[in-house]
Formats: sequence, C-alpha cells, structure tokens
Amino acid sequence: MTPLNAADGEIYAVAQGAIIAGGIGVEGDAAQLVQGVPTAGSIPAGARVEREVDFDFLSLRNLRLALRDPDFSTAVSIERAVNSFFGSRVSEAVDSGTVNFSVQSLGGRGLVRAISEIENIAIEPEQKARVVVDQRSGTIVIGENVRISRVAVAQGNLTLRVEEEPLVVQPNPFSEGETIVVPRTNVGIEQEPGTGLAEIQGGADLSDVVSGLNALGVSPRDMIDILKTIKSAGALHAEFIVK
Repeated sequence: MTPLNAADGEIYAVAQGAIIAGGIGVEGDAAQLVQGVPTAGSIPAGARVEREVDFDFLSLRNLRLALRDPDFSTAVSIERAVNSFFGSRVSEAVDSGTVNFSVQSLGGRGLVRAISEIENIAIEPEQKARVVVDQRSGTIVIGENVRISRVAVAQGNLTLRVEEEPLVVQPNPFSEGETIVVPRTNVGIEQEPGTGLAEIQGGADLSDVVSGLNALGVSPRDMIDILKTIKSAGALHAEFIVK
C-alpha cells in the first residue's frame, strides 16, 4: 500500500492493487531479453480516498458540469436537453467544457433530486476523431471517425549492429607476463529495402482506413512511426495521442 501525497504534503489517498506492466524482462546468467518497458505500469482504479475536501453541498446556488471531453456541440446539446426537460432556462453552456446550472431555477426541486433527473437525461455526445498509440506495448487504437487523405508512403528499416568480442591473450606457462584483454569490435549497417512507395487511398470510413494501412504490411511499431509522419504531413484528420 502506497500513500499518495498532494502538493500540500498531506495524504489524501492510498494506492494498492495489481500492476499492469507495459513490457516483460527475462534474464539468465549469460543473456537477457527485454521487450517494452517492464519497469513502468499502472494500477487501474487502485486509489482509495482517505481524506475528502470539505464543502457544503446543499448550500450551492450554482452547479458547474465539467465535461470530460470538452466539445462545443456537446455542451450546447446538454444545455438544450436540460432546458427542454425543466421547461425553463435552467442551464447555460459557458464554454466547450463547462455547463452552468442555476439552482434557483429548478422549480422548487431538491438539489439531490434535480441532479438525479439531470444525470438521466440522454444526449448524443460528439465524438472526436482520435488515434491513440502506446509506444511501450506497440498498441494502436483508431477511432471510428478517423479519416486519412490520399497519401503515398515509403518505409524502410535501418539497423546499426555493434558486437563486442574481446580476445584474451595469456602468457606462456611458467613465463613472466600478464593476461591482457584485447578489444575486438564488429560494426555493421543493415538497411532493408522496405515496402517501396505505397499509395493509401483516402478513407471514407474506418474499414477503408484500416485496409489502406494494412496494405503497407509493416509491424505495429513501424505503423506508429508511419501514422506520426502522416499526421505531420496533414493527411491524418484526427487527434494523435501518444502514451
């Protein structure tokens, strides 16, 4: 169990649970293998709040709803749906991430009851086009609204190989001298021919985008670099998030 300290030095929560690591590491006497980053991970829902921030809930005169994913269209949809439900101007979209509610305009309803009614009002939120990649595990997640313009891609791998093979030189038996280690290094460069210049047709839906990317025939880690480059070229119409 690990205490979580805030900026003021006080402990407000403790964390405990199973760690989901982003890589694996295997080590023997003469060799080791590391894939990803085995020393980094996360604990989903692992924090337990031990100290709350005091406030008087029933004394509030205004409520501010903060959107997890700010969007102007979603904020306006919430304002219209709430005002239509209560039959008066109860809410107002302040910006893309905040909707303000006036407690005095709730028609005499209790604050708890009003919030329970507001949170059950169904709306259709606007979904942003996003591409999320995790470089530690090589995971790529492409959202439904992602679009790619027609673009040509060429990709090849360059490998620098350095091998150390030290040579141990020993003196003859019963002779004067000392053992010397002579360094021996082999350096080489390997460059794969790559896929050549491949054309990705503009995708109208997610299936077209996936089919165009799969046509490149590269590994997921190479695909991350290709997506970043396509984004820099302005052909990837989505928010690119790297974790």
